[in-house]
Amino acid sequence: MSDDGAAVVAAVEAVAERIEAERDHLTQLDSAIGDADHGGNMARGWARAADAARDLDDPDAETVAKTVGKTLMAEVGGASGPLFGGSLVFAAGELDGGISHETAVAFAETYLEKVEDRGDARVGDQTMVDALTPAVHTFKKSIEADDLPPIEALAKAVDAAERGVAFTVPIRARKGRASYLGWRSVGHQDPGATSTLFILEELLAVAADRLGVDAPEPDAASPTIPDEDPDDAGVSEGD
Repeated sequence: MSDDGAAVVAAVEAVAERIEAERDHLTQLDSAIGDADHGGNMARGWARAADAARDLDDPDAETVAKTVGKTLMAEVGGASGPLFGGSLVFAAGELDGGISHETAVAFAETYLEKVEDRGDARVGDQTMVDALTPAVHTFKKSIEADDLPPIEALAKAVDAAERGVAFTVPIRARKGRASYLGWRSVGHQDPGATSTLFILEELLAVAADRLGVDAPEPDAASPTIPDEDPDDAGVSEGD
């Protein structure tokens, strides 16, 4: 198995363990504004995905990611299967040739784009997009503009996602089952955003472990002062 493939398998196994550990918490969150199945569905799906990843014969990173995505689509019920799994299948194509600074950013951006498209959701709708968007934006900016090592960029993305999860609490849901509650959805944390944060936290832990370093302290704040011309920082205004 390639080093990248083994790393992705290890990440999937860690995520499966974390989601199982958080099953009851996710169920409680979903009980308040959904149908109380997010914890069970996600735990079952990631457990099956971890089994499928382990069974692969000498896979590369792309193959593992696609296998996991397809398994999640088949095993996770409701909207979460297509959102978490279907988006992963598309994003996996960005890992063709392995994991690098460039492919990691491309993977993250494609994943976000597909989640937005499939869920027809944007920031402020009280969905997983509220955690995923700041995480992806922070990860991209940290690598392309701040020139940080990927492990530090990922730590910043985790903090950005945590802030996004907190943001879901005081806003009204406009997508998904929670939107049926109208103003009664205010004051409740979105379970999809929460499980997204758990996934990112495990990716950071596995990355640090495989690099043999301590995980950096999550802090989404940028270490640089923006240039007057955004093109000078390597990120165009349209990106």
